[in-house]
Amino acid sequence: MLGAWANSILSVALVSAISLVGAFVFMLRGEPNRDFLLCLVSFSVGGLFGGALFHLIPEAAAVNGFDTQLSLYILLGIISSFVVEQVLRWRHCHIPTSDEHPHSFAYMNLFGDAVHNFIDGVAVGGAYLASTSMGLATTLAICLHELPQEMGDMGVLIYAGFDKRRALLYNFLTALTAIVGSVFALALSVHVEGLTAFLIPFAAGNFIYIAGSDLIPELHAEETLSRTVLQIASMVLGALLLFSIRFLVVEGA
Repeated sequence: MLGAWANSILSVALVSAISLVGAFVFMLRGEPNRDFLLCLVSFSVGGLFGGALFHLIPEAAAVNGFDTQLSLYILLGIISSFVVEQVLRWRHCHIPTSDEHPHSFAYMNLFGDAVHNFIDGVAVGGAYLASTSMGLATTLAICLHELPQEMGDMGVLIYAGFDKRRALLYNFLTALTAIVGSVFALALSVHVEGLTAFLIPFAAGNFIYIAGSDLIPELHAEETLSRTVLQIASMVLGALLLFSIRFLVVEGA
């Protein structure tokens, strides 16, 4: 149990640090190249689907079988993500704002981002309760979509009138809620029997929603064949990375 706590805190600290990487890239270079960002988003789609389909769902099924209850938990993860998005009017955007891509709800975006990062922390904590390899795979899947996400969030804040230093601080503070989420999951597991059996498929549903609802629609605007091929290749690479970890880490353990 102590190992799960230490690994979870280290992992969510790494995830939180990713927010600074994306923010510093934005500050140093300005608005990132759109093609580069779309490749990152595509890579993230593959990574999130890979994390859900190659790690989280198989792990949950290995314990209790793939039954109706497991499907229900996955569906709850998808629906809860949708509810959060609708109630908070949060659109988890990964492309920096511009005249063609405007945003005007910086504080709501910050609040929504904090909730999302909290859920990420819950997912990491729950995964480490299952196994170390599961925690590592979940952390990697989350990290893959944090970089383009945080660049996008910086763009929203700058567009809303925040200076770069203030935007960086606020962005980092919302990222820290991942630690709160992880601690919450680990502490609650002591008192709630079978919590891991719920958290793992729930996190899978969350990953599926983010990839399918928040990320893929941002790729639909590109109609040129060369960019579409590049996006597909990036998506496949992201999925292959998580697939390889499944066999190199999990099967080799």
